[in-house]
Amino acid sequence: MLENSDRIFTNLYGFQGWGLKDAKKRGDWDHTKALISKGKEWIIQEVMASCLRGRGGAGFPTGRKWSFMAKDDGKTPRYLIINADESEPGTCKDRDILRYEPHKLVEGALLSGFAIGAHVGYIYIRGEFYREAEHLETAIREAYEANLLGKNAANSGWDFDLYVHRGAGAYICGEETALLESLEGRKGMPRLKPPFPAVVGLYGCPTIVNNVETIAVIPTILRRGGAWFASIGTPDNTGTKIFCISGHVNTPCNVEEAMGIPLKELIEKYGGGVRGGWDNLLAVIPGGSSVPLIPKDVCETVLMDFTSLAKVKSGLGTAGVIVMDKSTDIVSAIARLSKFYMHESCGQCTPCREGTGWVWRMLTRLADGIGVVEDIDRLEEVTYEIEGHTICALGDAAAWPVQGLIRHFRPELERRLRK
Repeated sequence: MLENSDRIFTNLYGFQGWGLKDAKKRGDWDHTKALISKGKEWIIQEVMASCLRGRGGAGFPTGRKWSFMAKDDGKTPRYLIINADESEPGTCKDRDILRYEPHKLVEGALLSGFAIGAHVGYIYIRGEFYREAEHLETAIREAYEANLLGKNAANSGWDFDLYVHRGAGAYICGEETALLESLEGRKGMPRLKPPFPAVVGLYGCPTIVNNVETIAVIPTILRRGGAWFASIGTPDNTGTKIFCISGHVNTPCNVEEAMGIPLKELIEKYGGGVRGGWDNLLAVIPGGSSVPLIPKDVCETVLMDFTSLAKVKSGLGTAGVIVMDKSTDIVSAIARLSKFYMHESCGQCTPCREGTGWVWRMLTRLADGIGVVEDIDRLEEVTYEIEGHTICALGDAAAWPVQGLIRHFRPELERRLRK
């Protein structure tokens, strides 16, 4: 269990003000100039020492990602992009950071921008986050007025400008290269990689794309030290994490806890337990809708971190915990997710464009008990033809929930067909 003294997001529920004055009382913008004066290499080394992994879903080590940045030639602009296009079903952590802790993100953008040599940053925010964008723009304006952004930001000698760019609510723009395409004014469609954004990104310049939560924890890591952050959680899964608990629980909520907390403890302690008691649990999607579900017997012991969930053939993803009790029509629920991915496919890759629609139609038939048992094998085979055969991971995201359903609930599918 995480100690209160180790919590980074101390205003996650908005009990205090979110403006600059209240943010400073909570420790934001404290000695920012002194942190910058220690130099770029020091900041990157501290982030590496913290073993911070990206909080947007993939879990790639942040410090290593920064180190991939192309060498600064002194002429080519460099950019920091913050991905606030939080579109993963079951996930609402970034929304509350933008609502109640915007200055953590703004300060984190300055420090991260300095570390990678960027003088300009963009926050690409989901269009539906209207009030959140207002809070963010207000926080940025306050920072400019206090000389914390702009020329000689925080009196550090580093110039840094930060802008908010509103998207149109496309799930595909959560993928970093599709986000860059949208930011440049084109349709959000993923780019082929390599080259990676760290070499050829926004406007063909070196660019780092990070999630909101990833950037928002940077100031606290630098103040308290990478070793402090690394001491929390489990090996290779360090630090704190905001978990989003929703579905059939008594008290749905967002909560900041240590990485590696047992899933059962997370649901019982913070979610108020499963509706109808733990024995009424059917399954849990542990990391947002794009990861495979896990049944009750796995939920008993699994830890909430990247490594532990990978071992049970699921994933931490965005830590959007969706709880489903025994009243859930599990086949129809996964069919509904398949419809979402069909709708959100950009259509660029044939396996995803054609496969997601086929999977949704087949799952809908199976949910209604139409078909033969061999259709289950055919459906599983098609998901593996989609997975790993597309430019971005949307194809994987569409395939994994179906694979999880067949892996753990095949008897239910067969029962419907026999009936």
